[in-house]
Amino acid sequence: MTGSKKLRIAGWVLSVLVAALFIFMSAPMKFSEWEGKEKAFEEMGYKSDVMFKIGIVEVAAAVLFLIPQTGFLGAILLTGYLGGATATHVRIGQPFIIPVIIGVVVWIAYGLRRPEVFKLLYCSRCAPASETP
Repeated sequence: MTGSKKLRIAGWVLSVLVAALFIFMSAPMKFSEWEGKEKAFEEMGYKSDVMFKIGIVEVAAAVLFLIPQTGFLGAILLTGYLGGATATHVRIGQPFIIPVIIGVVVWIAYGLRRPEVFKLLYCSRCAPASETP
């Protein structure tokens, strides 16, 4: 097995784990009823019906992330979702590093699946002439 094939497999494994985090852990908290749900969401500034809709968006973005043809769009939508989560945590004074880390992991996973994504980080016009490949 070549190195690039191993990296792609690692990217898919990481992608599935990230999507599972959203689909099977985070979103169900927005869909199900549990004691203290209203209060917990109210502290974040959201009502339960809004959180249900956010859960739908969360699942949709995670599914799009797993489909090869829509993975890039899914990564963008998950990044936006996590940006909102980060802003919410900052606004209410809670630790916010976890959504930031997950956002970075989303792009690492997608970049391992599609290595050309990492090439977007390199700007040949930005580098000195001696460093241009």
